[in-house]
This record gives sequence, structure tokens and C-alpha cells, in this order.
Amino acid sequence: MNKLHSFQSNITAIELPNKIAYPHYYTPHKIAQIASKELQMYLEKQTDFNHDFGLDSNEGVGKMFGVLVVKNEQKELGFLAAFSGKLAERTTYEYFVPPVFDVLDTRNFYLEAERKLNKLTKSIEALSSNKQYLDLKDAYNRKSKLQKDLLETEQIKIKQRRKLRKTQNSIDNQKNINEEFYLREYETYLNNKIKALRTAYFNEYERIEELKRERAQLSAKIQQKLFQSYQFVNNNNEVENLLHIFKESPQNIPAGAGDCCAPKLFQYAYLNKLTPIAMAEFWWGKPLTSAVRKHKQYYPACTGKCKPILNHMLQGLSVETNPLLATINKTDSLDILYEDEYLLALNKPHDVLSVEGKEIEHSIEYLVKKNFPKATGPLIVHRLDMSTSGILLIAKSKEIHKKLQEQFIKKTIKKRYVALLEGVIPDMQGTIDLPLRVDLNDRPKQMVCYEHGKKALTKWEAIAVENNCTRIYFYPISGRTHQLRVHAAHPLGLNSPIVGDDLYGNKSKRLCLHAEQVKFIHPILKNEIVIHSPAPF
Repeated sequence: MNKLHSFQSNITAIELPNKIAYPHYYTPHKIAQIASKELQMYLEKQTDFNHDFGLDSNEGVGKMFGVLVVKNEQKELGFLAAFSGKLAERTTYEYFVPPVFDVLDTRNFYLEAERKLNKLTKSIEALSSNKQYLDLKDAYNRKSKLQKDLLETEQIKIKQRRKLRKTQNSIDNQKNINEEFYLREYETYLNNKIKALRTAYFNEYERIEELKRERAQLSAKIQQKLFQSYQFVNNNNEVENLLHIFKESPQNIPAGAGDCCAPKLFQYAYLNKLTPIAMAEFWWGKPLTSAVRKHKQYYPACTGKCKPILNHMLQGLSVETNPLLATINKTDSLDILYEDEYLLALNKPHDVLSVEGKEIEHSIEYLVKKNFPKATGPLIVHRLDMSTSGILLIAKSKEIHKKLQEQFIKKTIKKRYVALLEGVIPDMQGTIDLPLRVDLNDRPKQMVCYEHGKKALTKWEAIAVENNCTRIYFYPISGRTHQLRVHAAHPLGLNSPIVGDDLYGNKSKRLCLHAEQVKFIHPILKNEIVIHSPAPF
């Protein structure tokens, strides 16, 4: 079994976990971190493949790798290794576990099907770029437009004559009928003039459209067969394909589903009677310019592609509950910083939701409803991430909520956050302009996207260096989800994640991000209100 690697390190004193970590939110166990280090040593020295990870160049691209610590039937410990997707245009290597379904295996249907699809695509491209077709298309479009313009000109003339007759009280129904008849005859005459050209153009156009329909049908057929070919087993020896696994999912099956590290690792373990003990996944190579991925940083399994698959694959194993649920602050009290008959400002603790979630009722919204039963309409004017602490504005009526929301929309409400960043940043102040959108394959994480992202602007100011960390003020101009966290961690931003950021940096006791100050105009009293809440870190 050459995919099972023996540990080179001394692991005899390490206490093994009793359960597999919850795969979408965890810190890798020490035994999995040791396996990761040994995989990284292999990556530094290997000669099995040639892939530019961008560590010494600007052209390369990084890759996600993973390990799964396992026991064999003789109770011997070892680890399996995997990479996501393809590596150096290949799917299989001696060191790594194979894919669940190998699209590059010539014995499978996919390569031949892809050749047929590519042949159709080339035929469509050839016909679409053919000079004779393009000349026909151009001539038809020009003459068709000319025909339309001529017809519209006659219609305008008739409308003007009718308007003149109406003002002169000389309405003549017979003339109206004659003009309608003339228009139809004129339109027929114009159509006949380009009939041959139109027929020649649409004959060629229909040839292309027929090929497109054929390609779409073949593509759908290939996709369905591919989804059926990805067969995932679990510890109960139950097998399901992608179509069944994503049957209840609100999303379409994502591209590349099943090709991430975790499904490959568990699949190989089950098929070879290996007992999973602990897992870890890490990024190797140049940071991405979209999602936050940094060299040697550990990351949990993604939610978009992997969560439905792992929900099936982990059946029959003892798995830890989501530790995020255990960290939720169940406080029943509200820390009120300001209150009058119209609104209030609260100091939200970290690890409390602003509003009720799908699985979690307990939130600031829940507590406000409980403590202010007479408050009406929307209550929460704006939100803070669950991990973020600080000032939260609450409206006691629909009217006040609307007026405060208007100030947010007009950007007249001024907010200041304080954060502690990992490391020392070189500059003292600046502006970060990186558009953001949700990472569809790994919600709720956000990513930088210049094509589909929404504008996100943050001003910042460094105020102190403490124990090799930088204390900083953030002044968000826009209010995108996770804006400050991504702008801090991203290499095109400050390239220094916020201390304790379990999504974009390194997990710690808490996320060191706090909404420290809010300035706004009172919607009724019209005076400026300044709320301040010192950072608890």
C-alpha cells in the first residue's frame, strides 16, 4: 500500500484524538500538523513533478494540499496525502492518493466525450468566424436596418398627415384605410428586396445554432454521466453519487466537486480499510489574488463543494460537533451605552450574532425583542460580524430605523474600528480599495473580485506597535461583509490578518476587531451623538 506514508518523526508521546475534527471549522490536531510538515518536506525536495508554485516567481500558482492520519488493520499509524484538482496537468502521482473519479484516465468515458465536445466547439467557431458568413451577417443587418428606417419614415409621414387632417377637421376614414394598406404593401415590398439575402444569412445562422444545440445537449449528457461517476463511500460502506448528495442542496453542483483533498483522502482510507484519525489541509505557494490563501496556512474544508459530500462521507465516524456553536456567547444581558425614547446604542460582545441565524436564535436581535417588547418595526440598524465586538445601533420604531438607515446609505454616519494586526505593517496610514463578493464555494467567506465584486473602500491609520502586532484604526467608507477582515489579510491590502481571525488568519481567543466609535445625527433631536466604547483588548 504505497499511498500510506510512515511517520519520520517520533510520535509515540502524542495522544491521539477520540473524534475526527468538524471539517469546516477546526484547528488541526498536533499529529495532523506533524503529517503536514512531513508532506511539506517532501514538496520542498520532490522530483516527481514540475509545478511552479510561485514561491520564487511571479507566474506560478499555489495549490491546496491535505493529509489524513490513519491506522491500518495492524493498528499502525501513518498518513495519506492529497492535492486538490490537478497538479502539473495530472491527476495521479505515486505519493498521493488517486482521485475519486479520474477524468484523465483513458479507460473512462470523459476524455473521448471531451474530444467530441471540443470538435463541436471548433466547428462552431469556424462557421461563426467564416468570412462569407460574416459578410452575409453584416449585409443583412445593414439592409434590415435601412428597411426599418424607411418604413418608420413612412409611418411618421402618415402620422403627420393624420394629425394635420384632425386639426383641420377633415378626418377621412377612407384615406386612413388607404394609408394602412399602403404601409402593408410597402413593408412587403421592402421585405421582398432582402428576401434572398435574409434566406442565405439565416441558413448559415441556423447551421451554427443547430451545432450549439447539439453541443449543449452533449454537454448536459456528459455532465450527468460525470456526476453519476463520482461515487463516494462512507464508513458505513454506503455509496452515493454527486447527483444524490446534492439532491437537497439549494445550489447547483459546483464545478470540481469531489476533487478537493478531503473527499479523496477519506475515499482512499475507506476503500483500503484504514481508520481515519485526524486531518489537515494547507495552502502551498504564492498567495491568491482572490480568496485569502497564504503559504503553509491551514484551512478547513470548503463549504460549497465539500460540505454536502463530507456530510455523507463522515457517516459512521465519530465526529466532533461544530466548535463554532460552542463558542457562542449566551449572555442574557444588554450593555447599553446610550438610550432615549427613540433609539439605543449597545456594546455587542464578541461571539454573539447581531441577528438570528438559520440554526441559532440567540442574538442581539433576540435580546432586544425580549427586553424591549414595545419596540416596533426593524430593530437592528446595521450589523457586526458574530466575532466582532462593539457599538450597535438599535431603533425603537420603524420610522427611526428608516431615518438611521438613510444616514448609513448617505454615508453621514461615521464609524471607527480598532483592530490588532499580526506583525508590523510598514506604513502609517492609507486607503484600501478592493472590491468584494461572496466566495460561492466557501460561504460565508468573501473574496476579492474585480469582475463581479462590489466596491469596498477602507481608510486606516496605524496607532501603535505592541508585541510585534500593529494596533490600527479602520474607517470603513463602505460596509461590505467581512470588509475589514479581508482588507487586512489580503496581500493586496495590508497583508496582515487581524489577530484571532479564524477565517482569514489564525484562530486565537477572540477576533481582535472592535467597533469603537460611532457619530451620527439624532433623527429627531437633530444634534450630533457620539458613542464611544473602549476596545477590550
